[in-house]
Amino acid sequence: MKSRNAHLSSLLLSLLTLANTQAVHAADETPVLDEVVVSGSRTETKLSDTPMSIGVVDEKSLKRDKPKLMGDAINRIAGVHWVDLGNEQHAMGIRQPNSTNAMYQYLEDGIPIRPLGVFNHNALNELNLAGAERVEVVKGASSSLYGSNAVGGAVNFITARPSLTPEATVGFRNEAVTGYQRVDTGASNTWDDVGMRFSHYSSRRSASNWQQYSNGNKDSLTLRGDYALSGSTLLHATVSHNNLDSATPGSLNPVDYQTSPGKSYQTFSWRKDKSTRLNVAWESETTQNGQTTVTLFGRENDHGQLPNYTISACTVSAACPTGYRGTINNNHVSSLGVDSKHQQEYSFLSSRLIGGVYLDLSPNTYKSNNLDVTRDATTLVYTGYTPNTTYATGTRDYKTDITNTALFAQWELTPLEKVRVVMGGRYDAINYNFVNYLTPGAAYGAANESRNFSHFSPKLGGTYTLGDDTNVFANASQGFTPPEVSQLYAKSAIPDLRPATYNSYELGLRMAFMERALKLNATLFRLDGTDTIVSYTIAPGNSENRNAGSTRSSGIELNLAYDAGMFDGRLGASFAKHEYLDYQASPTLDYSGKEMPAAPNTVTAEVGYKPVQGARIALEVVKQGSYWMNNANTVSYSGHTLLNMRGNYKMNKEWEAWLQGRNLTNQLYAESASSSYSGTGTYDPLRDQYTVGAPLSVMVGLTYTFDAKNR
Repeated sequence: MKSRNAHLSSLLLSLLTLANTQAVHAADETPVLDEVVVSGSRTETKLSDTPMSIGVVDEKSLKRDKPKLMGDAINRIAGVHWVDLGNEQHAMGIRQPNSTNAMYQYLEDGIPIRPLGVFNHNALNELNLAGAERVEVVKGASSSLYGSNAVGGAVNFITARPSLTPEATVGFRNEAVTGYQRVDTGASNTWDDVGMRFSHYSSRRSASNWQQYSNGNKDSLTLRGDYALSGSTLLHATVSHNNLDSATPGSLNPVDYQTSPGKSYQTFSWRKDKSTRLNVAWESETTQNGQTTVTLFGRENDHGQLPNYTISACTVSAACPTGYRGTINNNHVSSLGVDSKHQQEYSFLSSRLIGGVYLDLSPNTYKSNNLDVTRDATTLVYTGYTPNTTYATGTRDYKTDITNTALFAQWELTPLEKVRVVMGGRYDAINYNFVNYLTPGAAYGAANESRNFSHFSPKLGGTYTLGDDTNVFANASQGFTPPEVSQLYAKSAIPDLRPATYNSYELGLRMAFMERALKLNATLFRLDGTDTIVSYTIAPGNSENRNAGSTRSSGIELNLAYDAGMFDGRLGASFAKHEYLDYQASPTLDYSGKEMPAAPNTVTAEVGYKPVQGARIALEVVKQGSYWMNNANTVSYSGHTLLNMRGNYKMNKEWEAWLQGRNLTNQLYAESASSSYSGTGTYDPLRDQYTVGAPLSVMVGLTYTFDAKNR
């Protein structure tokens, strides 16, 4: 057993040493460009050899700042904008406007948390941030590594590995204004040849808070185990379970936004998400200077909702007796798959070849039924609903067997002393086997069919190292998004759609100054989309999806980080333009040449001060610029600036007290703002909608940590 214990200890110690080099704030004796990331090549790679923009939120930042929401963690990365829609529901913008579109790939230890074809903009609520060791965000098209939907970027959550010595933590936080309470627990240790880590949090948001109908609960847990089979072989397994039960207050019209920001028109809409994932990975040095990793994975996702966004007015009739209708639906996915890759090091040109095979089998079932909804004409509040058995159109009950097979390869080489070249690609083959359990037709959807898509996504990049602390890179890559299942089978007629493709171009600079206390990352980028799937209105009340759009997003991202002595700070800024090159929305509406809506420039900055040992106070400024609320560029949101603060005090090795203040100036602002005004006819402000941000709030917390190595 001592030999096996030595094997695991050696493996874990090597991994922990590697993890320390991955921090954004690397130790002074470590050259800044020797920082290591895993998401740029799907394996540990020095930043200086990575020709793409990657933002990292390291373990130090996660433990120190104790983010309440996912956006608190990743929005500090330039060009990343997680939009808070309440109770961990969200939209996303990474080198794209903020939207709910399938433009991103969300990963856990490099494995997608959802299969292609059933993307959901809320999918990050299916992750346990408390169980993450760090988060890496690959910005720009990266389908050559991660397949479909990795267009604007890929967000990779790396689970925390077991500790070599016993650790345990318990934390409690409370935010009275928002009605939010949360408990965090964790424990880890290694026994002989087995290491385990457990990470959990449970949050509760009561109905007694500033916003009506906004209560919600979430429970998340992650269990990871590592087992040393030999000195060069490691088996690790991760189980993750997340359960969200949330009310959905929705948005407000301009009048209520200004006068009653805590109001909700909703009283019964809800969302319930349950997800369970199991990943089992076998890693071994199967050849000299070569390592093979085989990961078996399974997913079980169940998503039920009575969504507020489907509630709409209709002409009073026998089929619509109340004048309003809605839906209730359930989307269920079960998955089995394997991700296998091998990396081989060669002395020839100091090269490395990475290649692999990916298989994902995901049956997806979907059911939707209609509702009659009642509404108070004076307050505009939706007061109740009953099942509608008369209006059949839109009723759905189907299954789609989704199969995704892929081959990928990447070759990295050093043709010149300071030049590293990376070239690769991935071929994806996709099959949708659709079975309609209802009688096909105008009311009940499309006829049974099988449909195939395929795409090859190439990549070519290079880095040039000017010194230990200066590096430049260039990258050209491609991303693609196949049609979503809902885009194909939501109606009786199946549109003839192709995958949309996006070509990405980057030019970047990484530097360190002042004896590496100040670090700079700057990137120029452009992302061109073709065959973009858009909704084309044939006639009022009759629309279909078409590959009829082309877009361009271009801009600059800037990250600065400073850490020395009593002071630290960071700055993240993104300035970009997002435009429709071609978008014919109907026979009479042409938005070509218009800017895309919901596309603000963003700046986040934080200054931290350490007055005494174990204490830190930080002020954060979040500035969101103005943006268009509609495609016609006739209605705009003026933007906002928020001031936040954080304070931590470690009373001793075990106890830490902390607080967080949000929106300290108590500003009225919108997390998102949109308008359905098309730009033609008379403008009605009541067609504008605002998702209200939270007022001034203060969260207090207390954390106890036991760490045997510090005793």
